[in-house]
Amino acid sequence: MKILVAGFLHETNTFAPSPADFDNFLNGEGFPALRRGSELLDLMAVNIPVGGFLQAMDEHDHELLPVIWAAASPSGRVTNDAFERIVGTITEACEAEVPDAVYLDLHGAMVVENYDDGDGEILRRVRQVVGPSVPIVVSLDLHANMSRQMFECADAMVAYRTYPHIDMAETGQKAAQLLLRIIAGEKIQCEWRRIPFLVPINAGSTFLEPARGIYNALGEEDSHNVVLSFAAGFPAADIADCGPVVFGYGTDSEQLRQAVEDLAAVVCRAEPEFVFSLLSPEEAVSKASERTVGQSRPVVIADTQDNPGAGGDATTTGMLRALLDANTERSVLGAMYDSGIAQTAHEAGEGGTITVTFPGSASVGDAPLSGQFEVVALTDGHIDFEGPMMKGNTLELGRTAVLRSGNVQVIVTSRKAQIMDRNQFRMAGVIPEDQRVLVVKSSVHFRADFQPIALEVLVAQAPGPMAALPSDLPWKNLAPGRRLGPCGPSFSDAGSTTSTLAGRS
Repeated sequence: MKILVAGFLHETNTFAPSPADFDNFLNGEGFPALRRGSELLDLMAVNIPVGGFLQAMDEHDHELLPVIWAAASPSGRVTNDAFERIVGTITEACEAEVPDAVYLDLHGAMVVENYDDGDGEILRRVRQVVGPSVPIVVSLDLHANMSRQMFECADAMVAYRTYPHIDMAETGQKAAQLLLRIIAGEKIQCEWRRIPFLVPINAGSTFLEPARGIYNALGEEDSHNVVLSFAAGFPAADIADCGPVVFGYGTDSEQLRQAVEDLAAVVCRAEPEFVFSLLSPEEAVSKASERTVGQSRPVVIADTQDNPGAGGDATTTGMLRALLDANTERSVLGAMYDSGIAQTAHEAGEGGTITVTFPGSASVGDAPLSGQFEVVALTDGHIDFEGPMMKGNTLELGRTAVLRSGNVQVIVTSRKAQIMDRNQFRMAGVIPEDQRVLVVKSSVHFRADFQPIALEVLVAQAPGPMAALPSDLPWKNLAPGRRLGPCGPSFSDAGSTTSTLAGRS
């Protein structure tokens, strides 16, 4: 059979200031760069869903038709231009190739300038071209915001079960297995249920309870007949479909219905356990400094609200300011995104001294930070990922510099990317294991590679565009009645909420 293969992934934070244009997808911004045609086959060795799908299908004789694969760092809405160019490539290939089946690697939380349900629109257009009888199977991110249109247009979908997402390739393999079952003639049915509360992204880490137990139980319940998923949702998309969903596919309708209802009940009973506490920047740095006295391992602090992997721009100064004020030896922040400062550092050369201003972000109450810094190291920003997150991927961050003021070092890059791999420090000559305080512009994905070396992991709530607590966001379009967090207030369409991104809750 001819199986068309394509991918288009974006996790959209509708409250974030920066849109995702076509150029963002060209570079990938932490994901692999855009691939066309046979270039997709290069992704077979990368820990992403399409890589796992290609690996699984390599054992079979079906003809694969690779079309396009594109992803960009989470941000504001995807521009119409980027959406139409990439989706147009997929639908034109569907028309020209007339495939017998379609595999799509999607995120599930894309919002476009013209479409709140970006992924549903992709699936609608593909279904319109290939017709009702051609199976469409989809792999999804754990943070998908699922819509009725997605369920109506896809024959089967499966989501990651780990956060950090270390099972991306494995999820692509599961999608391949579902597609092979459909091709073999199995009549697969679907059941899904919405969960009534938003899950904060930090609380959803499978390094922590209750997420760890919930997702481990999914693996224990796997059978040939039922494939279950819990999409925890991306809680920063101001659309009606924002929020968690449990769903499953199987051939026995009663067994499937019961399995999905049981899973929904487990998630709802765990609601109080998803409540998550945060530290101020000063509290986090002070605690890290105290804990590392006489210790040989660092304390890692997540600058979660400026995470480029959730809509932040890696530009806010709250954590850097706290580090400079404390001046604890062997403190380092990775990484600030500022191509102008990186360029100034390269012009000054290693050993030079520069006076620069990090602009911060006035929209979230984050003030500029000026200071004099020594240029410690310079690099071209090339990184090969070796940690569990996207192992095999390469990243190009452009001109990069390590600056130092007192005991504090800060890595400055020319392109933004959240911290996921220790090599993002090592490429700049900073050995993460040798530090006392490591601050990362990330929320959870860093845990895959950093938690094994960490004395402790702390989460700080410095100002930033990605609210760690969904109740801090100015919602307007969320479905009425959905709770703005575990055990939190319900959203009412009578008015919007008030943002408190500039400080702690």
